[in-house]
Amino acid sequence: MAKAAKKKTREYLVATTKTDFVKKIKETVKSVALTNDQAKELYDVFTAILKDTVISEKRLSLNGVGTFKVNERKARKGINPQTHKEINIPATKTVSFKPTPVFKKEL
Repeated sequence: MAKAAKKKTREYLVATTKTDFVKKIKETVKSVALTNDQAKELYDVFTAILKDTVISEKRLSLNGVGTFKVNERKARKGINPQTHKEINIPATKTVSFKPTPVFKKEL
């Protein structure tokens, strides 16, 4: 019987806050020694590009990650749960995220 191939495991880079994210950038980029300020600037530039692209182009695709897309919700009627009166809910925009199949498979 052939030996079963070992599944490659990788170390996950987990960051749940901006501070954690900046710290991970600084620790992970090994080709250049980054200061905290430089890592913060990288984070700020990345988020600015993400927001500005989604706002102006209505979508952003990141290979291997997924797609951010602007969705428009139509105006509709609703009911105020406290007064039970009908109210008008205005049209709004929201951002959705759809992961790539590769990313989804890793979940």
